[in-house]
This record gives sequence, C-alpha cells and structure tokens, in this order.
Amino acid sequence: MEKSIGIVGAGIGGLHLALYLQKNGIDATVLTDRAPEQYASSRLMNTVAHHAVTIAREDELGVNHWDDPAVIYHHHDHFFNFPDGGLLFRGTFERPSRAVDYRLYLPALMKDFVDRGGRIEYVSIQDDDVPALVSRFDLLVVSTGKGALGRMFEHRPELSPYSQPQRLLCVGLYDGVDHGSPDGADPRGVTLSVSPGHGEMIVIPTLSFGGMKTALLMENVPGGEMAGLASLNHDADPAAFRQTILDTLEKHHPHTYDRIDTHRFGLAQPLDLLQGAVVPTVRRSAVAFDGDRFAIALGDVHAVVDPLMGQGANMASFAAFELGKAIVEAVAFDARFVEAVDRARENRVLAASSWTNLMLRPPSEAMGRLIFSMAQDRALCDEFTDNFNYPERQWDRLASDRRIHAWIDERSRIAA
Repeated sequence: MEKSIGIVGAGIGGLHLALYLQKNGIDATVLTDRAPEQYASSRLMNTVAHHAVTIAREDELGVNHWDDPAVIYHHHDHFFNFPDGGLLFRGTFERPSRAVDYRLYLPALMKDFVDRGGRIEYVSIQDDDVPALVSRFDLLVVSTGKGALGRMFEHRPELSPYSQPQRLLCVGLYDGVDHGSPDGADPRGVTLSVSPGHGEMIVIPTLSFGGMKTALLMENVPGGEMAGLASLNHDADPAAFRQTILDTLEKHHPHTYDRIDTHRFGLAQPLDLLQGAVVPTVRRSAVAFDGDRFAIALGDVHAVVDPLMGQGANMASFAAFELGKAIVEAVAFDARFVEAVDRARENRVLAASSWTNLMLRPPSEAMGRLIFSMAQDRALCDEFTDNFNYPERQWDRLASDRRIHAWIDERSRIAA
C-alpha cells in the first residue's frame, strides 16, 4: 500500500514523525509557515529539555547533533523555600538529559529532512484550506494548533480539569548563572525551586546562540507575589526588569540567587524572553471527514501541558514514533487505525497530562510526605527523577494518595 502523509507543523512532533516515515520509506510532506532561516531572528519559543528516551529516538533517527558532555545534565536539585528554612535534595537520572534552544534544534532537523530528500512546503494555512489538505493526502497529521486546524479536534473536559491558566509564565535565557561544570567536579543539573503559594522555577542549562546559557522558567501562581513577572516589560526599561528579576530570585528562589554573578546577570539577548500562560487541555485524537478520510492530532494539538514538569516535547516525540509505527504497519487509515494509535500512545500522553495537572495543585498530605521522604531517601528521589522519562510510571506512583503512601512504605521496607 503506497501512502502519502501530510504533516502540518514543523515542531518536534511533526519533524520526528517526518524523519521516522522517511527512514521507513513512507512519502511525507511537511507544511509549515516558518523557514529555517527565520528562526535565528525570532523570539524565544520555549525552554525544552529532552530526556534520555527522547535523545535515544534522536539517535535512532540520526539527528542527535548535540551529544556533547558540555551540553548534557545529570540530575534534578529540588529546593523548597519554606519560611522556617530551605529544604534541598537531589535526584539523579540513570542517563543524562539535555536542553537545546529550539531556534537551533528545529532548523537543524528541517535541514536533515530536506537533505535526505524530504519535502517541506512553506505555506500559511487558512480555514478554507483544510478540506483540500484532507483530500490531498491519505492521512493528514496536525501537529500545530493554530486557527481552524486546532479547533477541529474536540475538547475532552473529563481529562482537562482547568479552564484557566494555573501559572503565569516568565521564561528567559540568561547569562551570569552558574549551573555546574561539564568535567564532573560539579555536574550540571536542573534545579526545581518552589516558593510555596507563589510559584515554581525550573533552572535549565541550555545550549543557545553563543554557547551555554541558563533558562529560568518562572511559573507564577495567579495572585501570588510573582504574578506580575508575566507582564513585566523588558523593552521599556531593561535595567528595571533585570533588578525586579534579581529581587524576586533573592526572596523566592534564594538557592538560585546565590549562584548568580549579579554583575553579569541579564537576558542573553532581548528576544530571549517569553511571557504568557497555558491552559492545560486534552483533545480528541482524530476527526473524520467525508470520503472516509481522517485528520489525526499530534503533540500540543492532542494534549497541551503546562511546562512545569517538562513533558510536552518528550511526549510529542514519543507520540510521533508510535504514530509513525502505526502508519508503517497500516493497511487502511480508518477508525480502527485511530483506535490502534490511541492505544499505543495515550497511556504515556494522558499520564504526563494528569501528573502535570496534579503538580499544579497545592500538595496533599501524601504529597507532602513524599517530598520529605525524598529528602531523606536518595533512592526514592532518584526513581522520581528518572520517571521524568516515563510519565506513565510516575502516574502509577502518584495517581492517588493511597498509591503515594504505598510507594513511600515500599521504599522504607527496602531501605530497612
């Protein structure tokens, strides 16, 4: 069966799928509105970490261009800024993770795809283009949620508990923050810093233009003391912006503030700032059209998660591979095909969504016990950390207070 696949969107999901299909001899066309040369002058898109399972998929595709000890990181440091004193503990990955600015990453993969004979069409898709796209391809994959394309897929309220953003985001790439050394003496790691009642911050060593930078992903609780950072205007007064960030870090995230060279601290570039908010949303995975054709959702079109747990890109890559395997094996792109795709990918995708949504809520008594248990039990924290690779395993542990207590008790028995 010859197969013609259209992929709308050139994010990680769309490109990993296109490269997977290309490797397996399937005809795929990527449609996007941004050419590779436009990325260098664009605003920061996100701050994305790829965990080991995603890096392994890049190896399989032959697109791991950043396998360098100077780029990877090895652990998560957890810091809780409690009023009666900070709590700091570490969890280590079995295999390291890595963060690369998507303004470098996506153009590199687009080049790989084209150099290997792939087709990318640079078009801006309008509402009335959808029927023609559906009829043009045997299967249309939608991996960008702009306009009519995203609205095609029905919202699933039973899996989307929030109708409003739970955090207000202020995300930037900065100079002047120490994040360890690649020689192993002080291994690079990510810091997950919590200011109870006000928000969280994820500190990520990131390869960007000009070398290694530090991403500060500030997740601010609406109504909390840091909420104003999401609308703080950098361009109007860069010095005031910088000082406000420093003052906020000193008060709410002191573990990170203590690693800052205040003379060097600031945005790496004016465009290295992203502010806004995300409404976590899960949608139906497919839409049927006349003529027995389907459009199938991938990545953020299928499930949008808050970036707090760093799952969006990793689950999009996973879902792309599962969809790719199903396309290679398919004898027809029909309702049964959609069922098979859902079975293959939804356990991980929906677990990542549910786990992230849980962490946006104030901690239950069981979650509080887990935090303090991880501070005392390195093996427990290591498992929690490595489960960033496997959100379905994490959700197996955290889906109810009973499960959390059982996990802690299991670890206590092992330690004894």
